[in-house]
Amino acid sequence: MAIALAIVLVLIVVGSVLFHLLSPWWFTPIASNWGHIDGTVILTFWITGAGYVAIILFMAYCILRFRHRAGRRAQYQPENNKLEWALAIGTTVAVIALLGPGLFVWYQFITVPEDAAVMEVVGQQWQWSFRLPGKDGRLGLSDPRFISSDNPLGLNPKDPGGQDDIVVEGNELHLPAGKPVKVLLRSIDVVHDFYVPEFRAKMDLMPGLESYFWFTPTKIGTFEILCAAFCGVGHPQMRGTIVVENENDYQAWLAKQHTFAELSAHAQKANLRDGLPSSGALAAAKE
Repeated sequence: MAIALAIVLVLIVVGSVLFHLLSPWWFTPIASNWGHIDGTVILTFWITGAGYVAIILFMAYCILRFRHRAGRRAQYQPENNKLEWALAIGTTVAVIALLGPGLFVWYQFITVPEDAAVMEVVGQQWQWSFRLPGKDGRLGLSDPRFISSDNPLGLNPKDPGGQDDIVVEGNELHLPAGKPVKVLLRSIDVVHDFYVPEFRAKMDLMPGLESYFWFTPTKIGTFEILCAAFCGVGHPQMRGTIVVENENDYQAWLAKQHTFAELSAHAQKANLRDGLPSSGALAAAKE
């Protein structure tokens, strides 16, 4: 029985390693500058995999080496200083090997290049919205108090720096290839997570806080945006797309987008035409 159990454990190790090496479920082709993240994940696989293999094989050895035999008695050994030191040192080295590269990559992930453009991603149940700076090159102020049907992103209507901001509400964002982008992340309601698998870009959106990271899209194409944090019954449908294109196509798309001032003026005209009162944001702008 002990021999059979040891063989089963060895087969589990062999099967696990083969499944990992031959599995069709692997990384999507990378389309950004964050190959370091792939390297860190692979290093984690090697370290944890080596530990997994060592523990299972050690269990198989112990089952064979210390299996029941007639006349044999177990030796009582409550302490073993050599073993305890070996385990402590080995565990420390493994933890440092796991955390060290990750902390290095994390530092790079949040150290934004000076020439990076700025964009904002806003998550709300269950859609993505985006904001790009206008001609002044900066984003205006926002505040949840200004959120309304006419101002879903909560931009401050009194801030002149936000009037030329480009507001994109269609779940589709365009970016130029080869240029670094600082991504500001903001949630209007609950916790969301902005995730583009091909970019290895992933970060939580926390209500009341603004998080950020940066990346450089490197391949022209269309990439899916997912929400990687359960945010309610519509979570599976919270998807969007990023279209990476050359500079000329990006500028052509950008020229078709509307500024916050244009959207506000359009909403105000529509309200006046329909005999509706101004929204909270527009009323605040008039104060």
